[in-house]
Amino acid sequence: MLSVDEQLKVITSGTMQVVPMDELKKKLEKGTPLNIKLGVDPTSPDLHLGHAVPLRKMRQFQDLGHKVTLIIGNGTALIGDPSGRDSTRPPLTEEQVEANAKTYVEQAMKVLDPEKTTIVHNGDWIKPLDLGSMLGLMSKFNVARILEREDFHNRYTNGQSIALHEFIYPVLQAYDSVVIKADVEMGGNDQIFNLLAGRDLMRAEGMEPQVALTVPLLVGTDGVKKMSKSYGNYIGLTDEPNDMFGKVMSIADEIVPMYYRLCSTLSIEEMDAIDEAFANGTADAYQLKRALGVNIVDLYHGEGAGEKAMAAFDAQFKKGEMPDDVAEFPVSLAAPNDEGKVYLAKLLVDVEIAKSTGEARRLIDGGGVKIDGQVVAPKSYNVDPELFHSGTALQSGKKHWAKLV
Repeated sequence: MLSVDEQLKVITSGTMQVVPMDELKKKLEKGTPLNIKLGVDPTSPDLHLGHAVPLRKMRQFQDLGHKVTLIIGNGTALIGDPSGRDSTRPPLTEEQVEANAKTYVEQAMKVLDPEKTTIVHNGDWIKPLDLGSMLGLMSKFNVARILEREDFHNRYTNGQSIALHEFIYPVLQAYDSVVIKADVEMGGNDQIFNLLAGRDLMRAEGMEPQVALTVPLLVGTDGVKKMSKSYGNYIGLTDEPNDMFGKVMSIADEIVPMYYRLCSTLSIEEMDAIDEAFANGTADAYQLKRALGVNIVDLYHGEGAGEKAMAAFDAQFKKGEMPDDVAEFPVSLAAPNDEGKVYLAKLLVDVEIAKSTGEARRLIDGGGVKIDGQVVAPKSYNVDPELFHSGTALQSGKKHWAKLV
């Protein structure tokens, strides 16, 4: 194993909090592999790069020689994690949880080393708990402390409902740490209360408490909100290679260093160099995004997939070639009007590459519309019908295409 200082350099890269740092150092100084815990509730069948951030950190622990335990929360998911919520989660059925768990593990193994990963399900020890055992666990916590957590505090002070079963969630997550004897528990930064609850319960049970380690919540492709399917700013782990590469290319320049730090397989030194390049103004954000796209696509689709996706991106967006899967529409939509012209703005709406004629006119005026690769001149709203035939390619912006047939 690397020296303690060398390990800490890797572990703290891209980390938000380590509580407490001195205890982590003491654990590492023992020179024996630590048991690193990550608990995940399979509330959705599809993962995105934001979900993969703690998995990437787990993989770093594996590469440093430590053991990792991935807990599939088929017990806790029946309650639903209240972290960051302003309302009670809708309940999931056991069948939904089990179906989601299967796809979660398959996707997580794209990041973790399967041979070095212990996978357990907390339903195995949570569901058999009897009333006496549950009361014993709950007696180790007090309501005042639980109400201090930010999400509960905000809901309570705003008069929003808090279901009683939500209080049990941090208790059961803490019990997971006791069962597997965790040395370090990881989670997103919104998980800090739950992670510290694990420390409290382990201490109450006479065990050496775990260290709580949190990672940032990944910002989505819009550069503003956290990555989420509900915001439409996500990059899915099961996205097709070309889509994945294209989404990476769409991220804002200023969050490129964050994506390298949290999502790539580069070394700490390489990521430090990228941070420095952005800090001193020498970074070429476009080329760095291309390299990042290749790295991420290779990670989730196999070596070589990234180069192919980049070539497809270049063909479509740099050379202006029409993609293979473009939507097709009847050429009759380009019928001339009473003046013998085709109203181009309406045609762009009809072929679904503009939301409204107003947006279409703005695209035309901005030089963002092409017919068979030729830019339409500004103010050219009514055009010659001879431009349209079977096979004509229409393009608005960089990403939206339609073909007349």
